[in-house]
Order: sequence, then C-alpha cells, then structure tokens
Amino acid sequence: MSKDKLIKPLLLITAIIIFSSVFIRIFSDSETLAEYAAENPETPLQKTGSSTDTAEDTGQNTAMPTVPETDASSSGTLPEEQGQADRHSIMQEDILSGNETGNPAQGNITANTQKETGKEDMNVNPERIVYKEGFYYEPISEEMKKRITGISYPVTEADQKETAVEAVNIVDSAAEIQVSYDDLCYLSVLHYNFHGVERTGELICNKAIAQDLAEIFYELYQNEYQIEQIRLIDEYSGDDTLSMQDNNTSCFNYRVVDGTSNLSKHALGLAIDINPFFNPYVVFQPDGSTYISPQGSETYADRSQNFAYKIDENDLCYRLFKEHGFIWGGNWNSCKDYQHFQKTIE
Repeated sequence: MSKDKLIKPLLLITAIIIFSSVFIRIFSDSETLAEYAAENPETPLQKTGSSTDTAEDTGQNTAMPTVPETDASSSGTLPEEQGQADRHSIMQEDILSGNETGNPAQGNITANTQKETGKEDMNVNPERIVYKEGFYYEPISEEMKKRITGISYPVTEADQKETAVEAVNIVDSAAEIQVSYDDLCYLSVLHYNFHGVERTGELICNKAIAQDLAEIFYELYQNEYQIEQIRLIDEYSGDDTLSMQDNNTSCFNYRVVDGTSNLSKHALGLAIDINPFFNPYVVFQPDGSTYISPQGSETYADRSQNFAYKIDENDLCYRLFKEHGFIWGGNWNSCKDYQHFQKTIE
C-alpha cells in the first residue's frame, strides 16, 4: 500500500478528534483536571469526607473553610473535644461558686466533690469515738439536749416553758438534778430485731459505761442476738411502763425506782434494761403477793419455763454484762429485775 493511501485515513481521524474536542468544549463549558490545577496552584485536591476526618489526616488544614460560630450555636452541638472542654469549664465554675442549679449532671459532680473532700462529715461531732463501724458514742449535742430536756432529762419549774417539747419531767430546782449533760453521752449501735433484720439503735448512757456498752452490743450483734428494739425513752414520753410494754431496750431515764421514792440507776445512766417484756420486774410483797411489771408479762415471770428471749445465767447477754463488771437484777433477793443490768462506778 502506498504512503498516500495511509496518510489520508490518518488525517481524517485527526480532523474528527479535533472537531469533537472543540464541539464538546463549546457546549459543556468544562475544563480538564490539568487546566484546573494550572489555574488553582495553591488549592490541593481534597478527599471526600467530614471536616473532622480531614483534620485528623492532615494535622492542620488552613485551606479548609472555617465553620462560623453562629452555625455551631444554632445546631446546638459542638465538636466532641471542644464540647467536653466547655462543659468541664462550666462545671468547675459552678462548683467553685457553690451554684447548685443547672443540669442534673452538674449537681452530681458537686455531690461527688463534697463526698471526696469530706464535706458530708461536717456535722459529725469531733469528739465522737468509733468502736466499730456502726458502733460509736459522743457527747450530748445541743440538738439532743432539746430532744430530751423535759422528758428523760429533768427541767426546773422556772425553765419548763423554754423546752422544745412539752415538759413532763419537772423538778423544783437545778440543785436536785444529780447528773449533768456532761456526765452523759449518746450511743449508736447495730442490732438484729426479732425478725432477724439489722436495725440501728440509740441509747443515752453515762459516759463511764459507754465503752462497755459499745463492746457488749457489738458482741451481741456479731452473734446475731435478737433485741426487738433500742429506742430512746423519750419516744415514750419518758414513761418506763410504756417502754417495757413495747419491749423496748433503754438506758438513761431520770426517774425513781418503780414503786419507791429512791432514784434509779437509770437516772444516772448506769443501768440498762434488755428485752423487758420477756424479762419482767418482779417484786415479792410482804403479804405474799407478787407485783409484776409490765402488765401482760406475767407468764414470763416464771423462769422455770423455757421461752425465747429469756435472760438467765446461760444467756450470752448475761455473760457479756457480767464480764464487763455489771450486776444483774435477776440475782437480787427481795425482787427480781430480769431485764436489768447496772454498774457501780468508783
């Protein structure tokens, strides 16, 4: 084939290509990648993706468009790291300023901060003595004085109108009162009730026996010895009979011995009654009759019978109190106070 025959087709093909290119550019108004790069030398090509992904890949991208602040606020969201920093800053300011309003999370952080710094213990008496967890004693607080004055602790006639509660325990003068607030202390203990449920009990006692009682009640608790309830006698308006009928274990109560004019050891906080309904107070009268208190507990005055919650010389409660130097009323002759333990302090 001659060269002339080959050139003619090639020229035709070239002409067609050139014509097609011109035609496309006229009607599409487009440009090639090479032309775009030549006209925009400072703008690198970006991969498709979020601004966060791009920032992580490049470290810093000054050519990326900046999102206006108004856009972020209107959307209600911030980038994650920036949002965390802002929330942390806000909460720190609220904690330092004592601001307790705002969202729930803020309040939780305030509470946690107080716990870590011990602020929740600000009301704890600095003179509190903790024997074991749940077993402690401390001086009588001003709040406790208001609670007991006029009930278990006596008040004079001149001062009875000043009490926080209606006074039922009234004496003529302060000189008659043989125990002071400073002689007493508040004792908190744990115990198991008759259903085997753990409960917190509270007592007021003479500070001379506070450690004894803390140790005794701890041993009873460890052995799951059941005591129905341990409440201040003030919850019964200082009425010892009502407290016994409710089988309440109690200690301090400024009163006389039942049926006499003699001041009880309870008045000094040196005696305690344990499960009194099942361990009644029995007096043998000169005429041969028997006085039993509280009323309704006559069945339990017969100690020859076996029944639950009976204190005798084989009972753990008896053994513990005896080990700590207490006297048991069940060993007395003219009367039997099976609920009663007391200690003489030199």
